[in-house]
Amino acid sequence: MLRGIALEILLAGWNMIDIHCHPLPGIDDGARNLEEAAAMCRMAAEDGITHMVATPHSNYSYTFDSSLNAQLVRELQEKVGAAPRLLLGCDFHLSYDNIQICLQDSKDFTINRTSYLLVELPDQFIPENLNRVYYEIQVAGLKPIITHPERNPLIQRKPELVEHWVSIGCLVQLTAQSYTNGFGSRARKLAERLLDAGLVHFFASDAHDVRRRPPILSRCHRKVAEEKGSEIADLLLQQNPEAVIDGKPLPAQPDAAEFKGRGLKRRWFSFLTPR
Repeated sequence: MLRGIALEILLAGWNMIDIHCHPLPGIDDGARNLEEAAAMCRMAAEDGITHMVATPHSNYSYTFDSSLNAQLVRELQEKVGAAPRLLLGCDFHLSYDNIQICLQDSKDFTINRTSYLLVELPDQFIPENLNRVYYEIQVAGLKPIITHPERNPLIQRKPELVEHWVSIGCLVQLTAQSYTNGFGSRARKLAERLLDAGLVHFFASDAHDVRRRPPILSRCHRKVAEEKGSEIADLLLQQNPEAVIDGKPLPAQPDAAEFKGRGLKRRWFSFLTPR
């Protein structure tokens, strides 16, 4: 089934770009070794992914080493050949120490040394000063991309936060598998509603391996195309990500009505929010 979907996308001339994945071997909870990393890359290329941004974690569990990361990208690219093209970024945890380092020298953390920065929220709490953090990140010339909010249990209870963060300049990246039900119904429902409301700018794989969390975007592309149209699918999986890796502004984005959604209304939050 996967090969059929991927072939359909390739024949249609669509290329996909993955701005969030973990193929670099042995440095976080992604690929365990070079062989698994290469298998992830080959799977991505077969799926129609032309570029993969390797985004190692920088958090309390994993140390981010930009020199080592660059070396691993070179080794992995040599092993897999020209496709997919491998670039570097970071799955950036919003801790105090991380933020201070990043504000002084951000290019080691941003996607392909552009102004775009993937930011990951903790699952246990939403910092009270988060609006200020996003403001400081943007004042420093960076564009925060909030990663997989649909999977965060706190945001699942208060999804109106996503609308607010977008209103103050943040961008939003959902996990492709969330939209195709790979992370359960709560993540899928929230992904669908955020997309309906025009609050999604990217889908990415957040791949960690070739089985449980593979680097597959074609299923997501197909579902978006079927439900929102091929133009929206191409925007979220190719055009917007391409602007990011090239360090350019995003192309003009459709308004919420063009996503065929009902808009982000308080009514639909009621069934998600415990009473």
